[in-house]
Amino acid sequence: MNYWIYVLRSLKTNKRYISFSSKNPDQRLKEHNLGSNKWTRANKPFILIHKEKFQNKTETIKREKFLKSSQGRKWLDKNIPE
Repeated sequence: MNYWIYVLRSLKTNKRYISFSSKNPDQRLKEHNLGSNKWTRANKPFILIHKEKFQNKTETIKREKFLKSSQGRKWLDKNIPE
C-alpha cells in the first residue's frame, strides 16, 4: 500500500494544511474542498502545493511530524514556492 504526505494551501487564509493519507492527494484535495473536517470547512478553498509518496506508514508519519515541526516549516518555506 502507498501512503502520501500532502500539503494544501488555503486560498482564503493562506495557511498550510499538512496531512497524510493512503488516498491520492488529488482525491483528498477534493474532499477537503467539500469540507471534510471542521478546520478545512472553515478555511476552504485549497490548492495542493506539495505531495510525497511513501510505501511505509511509519516513515510517512515521521515525515508528517517533521513537516509540522519548526524545521519542517522552514523547509517548506524554502522549498515550496508561494
